[in-house]
Amino acid sequence: MIISKTPFRLSFFGGGTDYPTWFEEHGGAVLSTTINKYCYLSVRNLPPFFEHRHRVVYSNIELVDDIADIEHPVVRAVMDLKNIEDGIEVHHFADLPARSGLGSSSSFTVGLLNATNALSGRMTPRESLAREAVRVEHDILRENVGWQDQISAAFGGFNRIDFSTGGDFTVAPVILPKARVQELDDSVMLFFTGVSRYATDIARATIENMSDRTAQLHRLREMVDESYEILSGENGTIEEFGRLLDESWQLKRSLADNVSSDFIDEIYQTAVDAGAWGGKLMGAGGGGFMFFVVTPVRQQAVRDALAKFIHVSFGFETSGTEIMVYMPDNGSAIEGSPTV
Repeated sequence: MIISKTPFRLSFFGGGTDYPTWFEEHGGAVLSTTINKYCYLSVRNLPPFFEHRHRVVYSNIELVDDIADIEHPVVRAVMDLKNIEDGIEVHHFADLPARSGLGSSSSFTVGLLNATNALSGRMTPRESLAREAVRVEHDILRENVGWQDQISAAFGGFNRIDFSTGGDFTVAPVILPKARVQELDDSVMLFFTGVSRYATDIARATIENMSDRTAQLHRLREMVDESYEILSGENGTIEEFGRLLDESWQLKRSLADNVSSDFIDEIYQTAVDAGAWGGKLMGAGGGGFMFFVVTPVRQQAVRDALAKFIHVSFGFETSGTEIMVYMPDNGSAIEGSPTV
């Protein structure tokens, strides 16, 4: 039995510039962090005493004999990529709902790759996990996805991720004084809109519009530098960070018609009227979680104004994907480097 634990992420600035369609020509960057809400996956070899060969449990239960018959696209792709020959059992459970803008799909992919590699007696460096997850989602499944989610899930922590025109990436931890991290942690709020959506459908329109939105995307990229300077500078304030996030959201809304909606706009304006400095809809758009930066003295007013939506308390985390339980059926030793 192998159990992996992989965090979800919050993307602050630069979203959209992490799509290969954009960064392979212009470069890109994002500022993001992972949070202490997780995707858990247990993987084991299924004993040969069942009528089915493979069992996959998520919101559905799949009992199949052939990997090609698995309906879950990521499970099917990873099992095929890893040339799994023995019967396999996969169970998924998570702290937050799927398709909600917090990178849950990529957390699932990274966690499954981490667990299946461990099942075969191999622990994988974080960079390799991120690249494998990009290969699964972008190259094999042909999904309209950027690269930041896979990297954030694998590495964990508060990072600046840069994407080069050569198709590579670098991850630099954002190093801040403890007091500033605590100040930011005390000033953030997360609400679930109740709307789930498939990010690849939303992202398709954004990608198709990129040639007509170059000014917006260049500005979104510039905000990565500005937001870091605000957080790391002695004179920068969390209010400035929130105000810049508001500008970022207004630009993001213009990338495609389906990024926002009247429903989402109303939620956002309600929070701002109640005292939020700024915020954004997480992920590609269309629904999911909304994130706000709010001074602590106004947070109760924002909670009251958005009382019909679920408020989710959270904290920042730094671990990235981990193997929580390693109990291989065959007792084989782990080869290679630990996930560090």
